[in-house]
Amino acid sequence: MKRSALVTGASRGIGRACAIALAREGWPVCVNYLERRDAAESLVSSLRSQGFAAMAFQADVADRKAVARMVRAVSETMGPVELLVNNAGISHQGLFQDMDDELWNRILAVNLTGARNAVQAVLPHMLSEKRGAVINVSSIWGLRGGSCEVAYSCSKAAVIGLTRSLALELAPSGIRVNCVAPGCIETDMVRALGEETRAMLVEETPLGRLGTPEDIANVIAFLASDRAAFVTGQVVSADGGFIV
Repeated sequence: MKRSALVTGASRGIGRACAIALAREGWPVCVNYLERRDAAESLVSSLRSQGFAAMAFQADVADRKAVARMVRAVSETMGPVELLVNNAGISHQGLFQDMDDELWNRILAVNLTGARNAVQAVLPHMLSEKRGAVINVSSIWGLRGGSCEVAYSCSKAAVIGLTRSLALELAPSGIRVNCVAPGCIETDMVRALGEETRAMLVEETPLGRLGTPEDIANVIAFLASDRAAFVTGQVVSADGGFIV
C-alpha cells in the first residue's frame, strides 16, 4: 500500500534536511511551506531529479482547514500520510513584558496549535490502519527555558507535553509519537542572533560546535524507521551536550 511522509516547514533548515533524509529512506515526501515557494519547489525538483517522489504544498499550519486540504492532497497524490514530522515553527527574541497579544498568540498558533492541527488531520487514516508515526520538533529551550524567548520556550515545552500525552493515548492503536529537542543548530534562526551570540553558543556547547540540520534529520529518520519500532513517548535531545 502506498504511504507518504509530511514534513511541515520543510523549505529550509531542519525541515529541508529532514525531507531529504526521509526521501533517501524511501518515503514519498510532501514539503510543506508557508512563504518560501521558491525554496520548496527547488527542493522538490532536486529530489525528483534523484528519483525520489516529492511534492510541495503551501499551507499555514495554524489554519486547521488549510492543513486538512494539504493532507487530502498529499493522500490523493502520493498515498495516505503515515509519517508526520511537525517541524514548522517561529521564534521571537524580546522582553516578556513587551510582548503583545498578537505576537504571543501567533507563536503559540504555529508552534503548538499547528502541530495539533496536523496530527488531527492525519490521525483518521493512522487509526484505521493501526500504524503510523508522529515526530514533533521541540527545542532545548522547551526543556530548560530561554531568557527573552518566553513564548517560544512555552510553546516548545507544550509540544513535549503533547508528545508524551499523545504517545500514551495512541500506543494501543500502534501509533508511535516521539519528539526531538534540537540544541543550537546552524539555521537562519540562530544566524539571526548575530555572530557574537553564535560564538557564545558554540563555546557553551560541550562538543564545541553548532549542530547541523542534518544532525537533527538523522535523529528524525531513525525515529521514523522500523529500527525505532519500540520507541514512543520519548524526547531525544540532540544538542551536543548543551543541557547535560
